[in-house]
Amino acid sequence: MAHAPEPDLAASDLGEERPKWDNKAQYFLSCIGFAVGLGNIWRFPYLCQTYGGGAFLIPYLIALVFEGIPIFHVELAIGQRLRKGSVGVWTAISPYLSGVGLGCVTLSLLISLYYNAIVAWVLWYLLNSFQHPLPWSSCPPDLNRTGFVEECQGSSAVSYFWYRQTLNIAADINDSGSIQWWLLLCLAASWAVVYMCIIRGIETTGKVIYFTALFPYLVLTIFVIRGLTLPGATQGLIYLFTPKMHILQNPQVWLDAATQIFFSLSLAFGGHIAFASYNSPRNDCQKDAVVIALVNSMTSLYASIAVFSVLGFKATNDHEHCLDRNILSLINEFDFPEQSISRDDYLAVLMHLNATWPKRVAQLPLKVCRLEDFLDKSASGPGLAFIVFTEAVLHMPGAPAWAVLFFGMLFTLGLSTMFGGMEAVITPMLDVGVLPRWVPKEALTGLVCLACFLFATCFTLQSGNYWLEIFDNVAASLNLLILAFLEVVGVAYVYGMKRSCSPRARRSSTQAGCSPPACCCPCCPCCGSRGSRSLSCSPGGECGGTGTRARTPTRAEAARSGTGPGPAWAGLVVGGAPPTGPTPVHQRRRPIHLDTAVSAWLLLSRRPGRAADLAPSAAAWGPPRGRSCRAPASLVSPRPGRPAAVGGPALGWAGSGIFAGAGLPVSQPLNLA
Repeated sequence: MAHAPEPDLAASDLGEERPKWDNKAQYFLSCIGFAVGLGNIWRFPYLCQTYGGGAFLIPYLIALVFEGIPIFHVELAIGQRLRKGSVGVWTAISPYLSGVGLGCVTLSLLISLYYNAIVAWVLWYLLNSFQHPLPWSSCPPDLNRTGFVEECQGSSAVSYFWYRQTLNIAADINDSGSIQWWLLLCLAASWAVVYMCIIRGIETTGKVIYFTALFPYLVLTIFVIRGLTLPGATQGLIYLFTPKMHILQNPQVWLDAATQIFFSLSLAFGGHIAFASYNSPRNDCQKDAVVIALVNSMTSLYASIAVFSVLGFKATNDHEHCLDRNILSLINEFDFPEQSISRDDYLAVLMHLNATWPKRVAQLPLKVCRLEDFLDKSASGPGLAFIVFTEAVLHMPGAPAWAVLFFGMLFTLGLSTMFGGMEAVITPMLDVGVLPRWVPKEALTGLVCLACFLFATCFTLQSGNYWLEIFDNVAASLNLLILAFLEVVGVAYVYGMKRSCSPRARRSSTQAGCSPPACCCPCCPCCGSRGSRSLSCSPGGECGGTGTRARTPTRAEAARSGTGPGPAWAGLVVGGAPPTGPTPVHQRRRPIHLDTAVSAWLLLSRRPGRAADLAPSAAAWGPPRGRSCRAPASLVSPRPGRPAAVGGPALGWAGSGIFAGAGLPVSQPLNLA
């Protein structure tokens, strides 16, 4: 298959005004905040509990290694290398792949619409948590104040508060109903908070992310410590992680594991590409991909411990209430003294009465009370957060404080994910130039957030929950899989795996944090390791000196300064950079594998005319920072009958300087001392 032309990396390097992260921690926390979202709290524990507990971790880890980390690494690498958003990245690789970038932007926009509606629900619960007792702890009185609302008594106070007092849900989607003003205000507040945090891009989100990414871990730790001390926490954890190996024969388990990894890492959204585009070109994106993916998976496990320790407490509490109601029925029916039947003796007493008075026992409204049945009553998605967990919080001492912590954690998790989603939309718009350059970035961000708020008002209707489920089921699942498949095809077949894995590509991808060539500076024992940092090696020949980074000027800079392509040794004189400018047709490079500097020198000595063309950028080669070296005299000694080459002991070699100067035959070595 024909490969796409080489992306114009020089053109992307012209954007000198592109912002950068203040430090590595901001970028790391932003990627973690974007990856770790609400699904880690209310989706992964449900899948573990449904598919055999510990057995589910087997397909989950396999999908993480073979699906999650490779695609995640691809997104970080291309974003960091090309320094553009999703549209610019895929257009640079091939114009035919520009639709992949547009698909990522459109999908991120649609998901952000309903995702922030969920954040608005969380905000509504958070505001209602600052009161005692909690509004979902009991049923509200009826209009006559003589009893409770019949609908609430037929279900539960928690369900009534969620379906009636929060959503005021309609009977079906055909009945749109009216806008719920409390949800509209919460939605407006949520978008206002998002706008204030992303108003200037990573300059503002980089400051806020310290709180929004770290606060959930603090709350999870508090819930883990508190949950493990609650009665029934052990039963909940045992039920969660007890492996059921036979369930692995079900292919649905493997499909859900792969899907969970995919959505948990936020792949194919374009947010990670946008975040990586603000990185330093020398950042090790391969290490970042592995670390962030592992942190994301460990967070899911950590959240499962916190959630199921509390749910185990709730199940134990419900089980005890069920036994108490049955015991009370037996005491009233057979006139037993109060507290004469304990919970431990209930089954023995019931079997005795059922054997002696079977008809009277059959008439009693006794329920089957099994702890496993209550543990099975788990839920995923909003049902876990707004029904199951809120009911569990009611049984904990100091319920309002725990409710504030829980919904505060969900709110910050939602904000961190929204940062990445909106960055995936706004960054390509800035790269493409949707608005004129004189329009400030704050105005573009405000227009996008305002448009999203207006479109998202449909989720505040009485039928809003139905519309949200449609968006979640239709807009996200299949489209993300298709976009990720096209990303893999674009890198593997359009750009080309041979090009990506060739020595020339490795030299180019050194700035993207990929594995550099093995021949960084093998002549020097101090810097002969595989590294990707460069400096100007001093002619002094002593390792450990302080070096400076060498940067190749762009063609635009050379034109502005009045300097153009010069002789091959000119780059060595000014600091080891190879010449810039167009390469003659007869000197265009072709892929040549250079294992060591020795083999490179031998090759260039045989074909001196290709020396200048084979010289890569000085920024992509050289020893680690802070060290310098010089080539041994044995490497630069001329062969008998051949002229000496520039780059001998008097000159040293700066990164790729030996390659740039080795092919200039002169009668005597240049004396630049």
